[in-house]
Amino acid sequence: MAEKLELQEVEVWDGNMAFSQAMRQAQIDVVAAYPITPSTPTVQNYAKFLADGYIDGEFVMVESEHAAMSGCVGAAAAGGRVATASSSQGIALMVEVLYQASGMRLPIVLAMVNRALAAPLNVNGDHSDMYLTRDAGWINLCAFNPQESYDLMLCAFKIGEDMSVRLPVAVHQDGFICSHTAQKVMPLQDEDAYAFMGEYVAKDDLLDFSRAVTYGAQTEEDWHFEHKAKQHKALMDSRDVIEKVFAEFEKKTGRKYNRVESYLMEDADVAIIALGTTVESAVTAAKAMRKDGIKAGVVAPRVLRPFPFDDIRDALSNVKAVACLDRSAPGGAMGMLYNEVAAAMYSSGNFVPMVNYIYGLGGRDMTQEHLKGIYKDLAECAKAGKIIGKVQKFSGLRGPTLEFFEQK
Repeated sequence: MAEKLELQEVEVWDGNMAFSQAMRQAQIDVVAAYPITPSTPTVQNYAKFLADGYIDGEFVMVESEHAAMSGCVGAAAAGGRVATASSSQGIALMVEVLYQASGMRLPIVLAMVNRALAAPLNVNGDHSDMYLTRDAGWINLCAFNPQESYDLMLCAFKIGEDMSVRLPVAVHQDGFICSHTAQKVMPLQDEDAYAFMGEYVAKDDLLDFSRAVTYGAQTEEDWHFEHKAKQHKALMDSRDVIEKVFAEFEKKTGRKYNRVESYLMEDADVAIIALGTTVESAVTAAKAMRKDGIKAGVVAPRVLRPFPFDDIRDALSNVKAVACLDRSAPGGAMGMLYNEVAAAMYSSGNFVPMVNYIYGLGGRDMTQEHLKGIYKDLAECAKAGKIIGKVQKFSGLRGPTLEFFEQK
């Protein structure tokens, strides 16, 4: 039996500690991991909790991130509660096995500390790894600060393990800006956190010798299509479970989460849509712009997958111009967030000017002046009823201004 760790009503934790404390309270059966910056402290803290007797489970140090997720798949298929953590190149090495985990319907939890992908080599935060894995069949939850990293990690186990879902869940936080920044966090006591998540209930586990099952069977054209369609339906239907778990968490803690978070949107004429720590910065900028007469607001997807098209559409129903902020190199296209939001807006018939801003790559700062400049640009677009300049712009880039894809 693991020892209890008495926590203060308010702790001072960085995002990595918030992740590892929630993982400790989950009493995970197996964590298989290979540390990588900036997620290393998540598994380092977890390993120390285990060494100090606060965890009754196994920590397996493997030879690579591919092996880490492979170990998680094996342990989850055997019937255990399983989790790991990684970032950047580690996530890129995991990608093959991420598809295995979701296709096998294994409710693994992945603490993802977002970081740029090489080349050039960069250890700082952007959303390249988040964008790389967004279509791997996992539920994706986005935290904006350490408190939310802790809360959403607790929710992740309960969401993924629900019998109507049984899918893996990734919880995202920004590398360094969140993962290494200490803030006040209000945790649950161990027994309350574990009671919220509940005992793990295995399904189709390989160690149940009374009922033989097979994982990773070959299907080819006979059944592959039907299998993936059923998996997609489970992912889309998880929206109701996510809402239910968020409601239960609010009842327990008073902290409310939504699939899409809206700030100052009741009367907003212009809106920034963003992910991660940029959300709180954008809210600060929006408040400042309102003093200058620009009715600015912020919309932030809390759930990236399944993408909340209807909630995004509703949140933007009355705006006159929108900027989608993508913190990942677009790779010869519009940014992912822009494309998703544009699809939501297209289905609504609300064809307002929409600008795609690429920003913050490799940890580049997104300052208040940058955000205010975006709001001013949006105000001009709203006034003109069209995009001023081209559709895709780069914010905070040194050298000549880059703009692409002129709107006709």
